[in-house]
Amino acid sequence: MNQATNIEIDEQQRMPLLFVGHGNPMYAIEDNEFSYSWKLLGETLPRPKAILCISAHWETNGTFVTAMSHPQTIHDFGGFPKELFAVEYPALGNPELAFKAKKLIKQTDVQLDQKWGLDHGAWSVIKNMYPKADIPVVQLSLDYNKSPQYHYELAKELQSLRDKGILIIGSGNLVHNLRLVAWDKMNDQEFGYGWANQANDIFKNLISEHNHQSLINYTSLGKEVQMAIPSPDHFLPLLYILALQKDNETISFFNDKAVMGSLTMTSVKIG
Repeated sequence: MNQATNIEIDEQQRMPLLFVGHGNPMYAIEDNEFSYSWKLLGETLPRPKAILCISAHWETNGTFVTAMSHPQTIHDFGGFPKELFAVEYPALGNPELAFKAKKLIKQTDVQLDQKWGLDHGAWSVIKNMYPKADIPVVQLSLDYNKSPQYHYELAKELQSLRDKGILIIGSGNLVHNLRLVAWDKMNDQEFGYGWANQANDIFKNLISEHNHQSLINYTSLGKEVQMAIPSPDHFLPLLYILALQKDNETISFFNDKAVMGSLTMTSVKIG
């Protein structure tokens, strides 16, 4: 095993939790307020031993965790400039962490994956946080057959990783409706439809109130939320982060803006 991937993960150091709105893949290579905040996170957070990322862009039949030593950079998008497709993020994997996650999760048989790599939900953010690619990264997939409650309960089984120097990141968007994007507002960093801003406020209030059950049952939260979450993929990573929250931990929001009408970049730091 590559020495850099053989990381001891038993040192006590409770890491914060992050849910990051990743938005447009171009933010990976653009200098803007969103990418700046990601860079600031990398400079101010305790340095992790490794990162476990739950990305909206890896949905699977069953649950998988990347277990290779050298994950590929996946360009899982289309219609963007060649400069974005040229980006490589050569962070190492961490087979030891992958196996640890597999052992911790009891409610399903997690499969060790050797094919996936790092999709743009992971590398577009982490590249800005750690531009030297010197923190190993492992991804955990989202089983598209399972309920929000299932994902929340599964996430709880990963709790001990926080105390072992592992930074857990959920990457998605609170409001994510690509069918209703205002393409003529791509350069307006603060344009959101009324329903999108209302849904975003509902989410923030429930997160602040530690009302996880209402967020798990988001389909009962009204029309605005249904428009904000036409499919669960970009919302489920938030539930993984909330499930790991301890009582009385500080909650803060950043990048709290709508873009292109029907997306919000609102992100959450816990701890």
